[in-house]
Amino acid sequence: WNIVEWTRRCAGSLRQHVVCVASRVLPRHGYHALGITRVALAGSTGSIGTQTLDYIAQCEGQYEVVGLGVGTSAQAVIAQAQQWKPKVVAVADESARKEVAQALPGVEVVADQSALAELADVVVNGVVGFAGLSVTMSTLQRGKRLALANKESLIAAGPVVQPLRKIPGADIVPVDSEHCAIHQCLRSSIDNGREVHRLLLTASGGPFRGRSKESLATVTVQEALKHPTWSMGPKITVDSSTLMNKGLEVIEAHELFGTDFDSIEVVVHPQSVVHSMVEFNDGAVIAQLSMPDMRLPIAYALSYPHRANVPFGSIDWSSLARLDFEVPDTQTFTCLNLAYQAGRTGGTAPAWLSAANEVAVEAFLNGQIMWSRIPEVIDATMQQHDGLVPTIVEDILHADALARRFALQVLSA
Repeated sequence: WNIVEWTRRCAGSLRQHVVCVASRVLPRHGYHALGITRVALAGSTGSIGTQTLDYIAQCEGQYEVVGLGVGTSAQAVIAQAQQWKPKVVAVADESARKEVAQALPGVEVVADQSALAELADVVVNGVVGFAGLSVTMSTLQRGKRLALANKESLIAAGPVVQPLRKIPGADIVPVDSEHCAIHQCLRSSIDNGREVHRLLLTASGGPFRGRSKESLATVTVQEALKHPTWSMGPKITVDSSTLMNKGLEVIEAHELFGTDFDSIEVVVHPQSVVHSMVEFNDGAVIAQLSMPDMRLPIAYALSYPHRANVPFGSIDWSSLARLDFEVPDTQTFTCLNLAYQAGRTGGTAPAWLSAANEVAVEAFLNGQIMWSRIPEVIDATMQQHDGLVPTIVEDILHADALARRFALQVLSA
C-alpha cells in the first residue's frame, strides 16, 4: 500500500500504469486508493441520481460510473448509459428491461439493483421508499460505502441493517441534508458522541407552515408539491408538507447516530440555510450552514473522509438578512408525533409507519384522498400494529406487507 500511495503521487504515465496493475491486484478495493472512485447509482434517473451525475461531471478523472439502476424509466436510463458507459444497468420492470437491453448491446442488463454493489466502491441509494432496502443491505453486506438517500430502508429495517454496519469496510454516509449536517458536526467530537447533549434537526416547515388545520382541509396536490426551498421528488415533497419527512428523519437520526429519541429535537427553520445542529454537553452548538443544494451532501458522501473541491451552496453573507427558528406545530401537523411514537415503540413499528405513509401519500397523489386524510390513514393503520420484534429481513418484509394491507383497508373503508 505504501508503494501504491507513493506511485499515486507520481506524474501522468506512472498513474496509468498503476491503474492497470490495480485493476488486477486490487479488485475488491477498486481504484479508490489511486484517486479514482467507482460509483453505482440506484435510482439514477431520480432527483438524487441526476444531481449525483451532475456533480461527477464536474470532477473529471475522479469518479467512474460503473452501474446505473432504475425501476421503469427505460428511455432516461438509456440516455444516461450512453453518456456514462456503465458496465451494468439494473431495471426492475421486465418490459422496460427488455427495451434497455436491446438499446445497450454490450452492457450487462440485470433485474435487481442490489447487484450494483458488486462493482462499486460507493453505492448511492436514491431509490424512493421501501424498495431501496435490498440496495442498502447488499451494499453493506459487501463491505462497501453506502451514500444513503433512501431513508425508508434504514427506518423500516433498522434492527436487521444495524448488524451489517459492523462488517469491515461497510459504512453509511447520509445524503439527507439534515443527517449529512449532523455527520459533519459530529466530526468535532473525539469520544464517539458521549459529549453530545442533543441533536437538532431543522425543518423548513414545508409549503403549509403557519396555516391552520381548517385551512388545509381542501389543499390540492399542486399546492402540496410547491416546496418553498427544495426541489425534490413528489413523495418526499408531500412528506415535507405533512412533516412526516421530518418524523422519518428523527427515526433515521436515531438509527444512524444511536441517539435517544428524547435527545432528538425538531426546529422549524424556513430559510433552510442551517441544515441541522448538534448541542454538546457544555452548551456549545455546532451547525452546518449552506444555501439549499443537494449536491453538497452528495459530494460529501462521495468524497468522504475528504471534502469535495467543487463548492455547492456557498453563502453570500452580504445578502443573507436573517435566520428564523420556531417550534413545529404538532397540533396541525400530527405526522411528526406519529413518527416519534413509532420510533419509541421500536420493533416493526417504524416499518409499519413507513409503509402506511407510502400508501397514504400515493393515494393522495392519485387523487383518491384529501391531504388531510394522510395522517388519519397512518394513525388508523398504526392502531393495528402487532408488536413484532424483527430478527431477520423476512420479518421486515412481512411487516411492510401487513401494514400496506391494513392501510389499503383503511382507505377503502
